[in-house]
Amino acid sequence: MKFVLFLLACAVFVGMTSDACAAEKRPMTLDDLFQLKRIGDPQIAPNGQQVAYTVGTVDMAANKTITAIWVAATDGQSPPRQLTNSGKRDAHPRWSPDGTKILFESNRSGSSQLWVLDLVRGGEATQVTDIATDASGGIWSPDGQRIAFVSAVCPEFSELPFAESNAKSKERNEQAEKNPVKARVFTKLFFRHWDSYVEGKRQHLFVCDANGQNCRDVTPGDRDANPTSMTFSSSVDYTFTPDSRHLVFTAVPAHGEAWTTNYDLCRVRVDNPSTQWDTLTATNPAADSGPQFSPDGKKLAWRAQKQAGYEADKWDILTVHVQPDGTWTGEPKNLTAEKDWSAGEFCWLSNSEVLFSADQDAATVVARVATDTAAIHTVLTGGRIGNLTATPGQPARITFSWARMDAPAEVYSDIVATGGLGKARALNLSQANDSLLSRIDRPRPESVKVPVEGGVEMQMWILKPPGFDPSKKWPVAYLVHG
Repeated sequence: MKFVLFLLACAVFVGMTSDACAAEKRPMTLDDLFQLKRIGDPQIAPNGQQVAYTVGTVDMAANKTITAIWVAATDGQSPPRQLTNSGKRDAHPRWSPDGTKILFESNRSGSSQLWVLDLVRGGEATQVTDIATDASGGIWSPDGQRIAFVSAVCPEFSELPFAESNAKSKERNEQAEKNPVKARVFTKLFFRHWDSYVEGKRQHLFVCDANGQNCRDVTPGDRDANPTSMTFSSSVDYTFTPDSRHLVFTAVPAHGEAWTTNYDLCRVRVDNPSTQWDTLTATNPAADSGPQFSPDGKKLAWRAQKQAGYEADKWDILTVHVQPDGTWTGEPKNLTAEKDWSAGEFCWLSNSEVLFSADQDAATVVARVATDTAAIHTVLTGGRIGNLTATPGQPARITFSWARMDAPAEVYSDIVATGGLGKARALNLSQANDSLLSRIDRPRPESVKVPVEGGVEMQMWILKPPGFDPSKKWPVAYLVHG
């Protein structure tokens, strides 16, 4: 999206609108970029009738972005409505299995904690967690009785009872805050992940009752139980097993994490006290990530690479038959081995089909693949599509975020019936930026292919400035991404 907005901004500065165009619409300005709503993380309700998502609004005076949770009807027959208004960051909405509650994370209490909004009773949200090391990424168990989440903890405290471990972590945080010395000493890799320091902590999975009681670290030890690199992260990095008694998750390599790509799917009980985890994908020396169980709980799907140590390797979608506790009852099947696409996000469309995204010609293609025949059919193409979620049915209802070079992300919905999904049928549910965009002269991107060395063609996009006159010469800005 930053790439798109940069191109649009360039068009403003290098181009001048014609009189006719200026009378109706105007070029985009820098102020417009800050007025655009930031839409993200759409999650469809279990009954398929609503979708929850986040809306970020830039507060220029306070120099911050406020994020709230909204819901919209998936049939587009009623306007979206705002659920939270804390003035803080409310994010990561997840529906309870019965669709009556929404679990989300928020910093409204001063730190990142999990909250629950009861849609039946109404009223204010209730805080679920109170953990010194913050809580994020909350999910529900299939029976609705438990919640799992991620917290970055001090591994040396992780085998202690929760109350004791939490107290020690709080004490250490307070000491670090008061300490005037901010220098850091690094003795191993990794000491930093992207834009933040690791601080000697590990990302562990916690499980608590739905009301926040009986909280416990179920992945203790000096190892990360959640991807520390976006390269190996998927839309779902951990999930409860169908029996709600175990977690299956993407684990960082146990040894040599700085120079190996051997991420594995591991499994633990929800009351696991051990630093040892069951490894489900031990036979694959390359990366495995993103476990998701089918709606009937009889299959497990995930992404996997083949070439060890090669983080840019193709991602395939694999499935295997499982028992309710997540143990395998057969051999994995590669559903995308014959397709030259690297799978991105995915979700179950039904008990026998998986919906997944991939990149093609600098855009997203969304396809469905059958688990029995591995037959692949394109569903949707164009722009940047993500956050795929579905409510299985005949036909299935899906929701997703969809951004284009000439428009920021919005939440869309459609029904996937036999024969695929056409672009004209997708409904814009959020419509958060329609009013502003209607006043802006937005260039339409053009996809072209040019012959290059080696007898092949290179695909590229052309974005012309507002008020473009083909009879005149215009300056060109090249943006090349390796």
